[in-house]
Amino acid sequence: MKTLISHKIQLLIILMLFSFSPRAELSLNDLAPDFELMDQNGDLHKLSDYRGQWLVLYFYPKDDTPGCTTEACSFRDDIYKIRELKTKIVGISTDDIESHEKFAKKYSLPFPLLSDKDAIVAKSYGSAVRVGPFKMAKRHSFIISPTGKIVMIYRRVNPATHSNEIIDKLKLLTSSS
Repeated sequence: MKTLISHKIQLLIILMLFSFSPRAELSLNDLAPDFELMDQNGDLHKLSDYRGQWLVLYFYPKDDTPGCTTEACSFRDDIYKIRELKTKIVGISTDDIESHEKFAKKYSLPFPLLSDKDAIVAKSYGSAVRVGPFKMAKRHSFIISPTGKIVMIYRRVNPATHSNEIIDKLKLLTSSS
């Protein structure tokens, strides 16, 4: 019995290791991968809509979960500081439009949440993960310049402090541009 459980655990670990999507090889100064996704209001957003301004593109795993709520509400609470830096913020997850609509309403989120149901955009940014049949976005963020280049990549994000981290970096970036 103990051996059977041990083999099941080993098999589960192997499946999880092989289920992770390979990370796109994005680097600083690369052009940000294009996207066309619908937000919580059914409006279409494209990367080109943000040309000429700074953009924070943040990927997150799931609407209305503890870490994702903390991160989204921190961005909400800091939205005026972010806007003062002439920056837009956009969240992306694999949740559907209806889920985004409920999440945005529940927490009064003043920025678009884009639905990437098939994780195609998340994959293009190296932010997709597949666990069994489920596709999700990893908690990653990107700062994109007004010219569409990636100027900062965050692959390790603390939801409680990330908004402040982004603001500090934006202050440096926007003061030098």
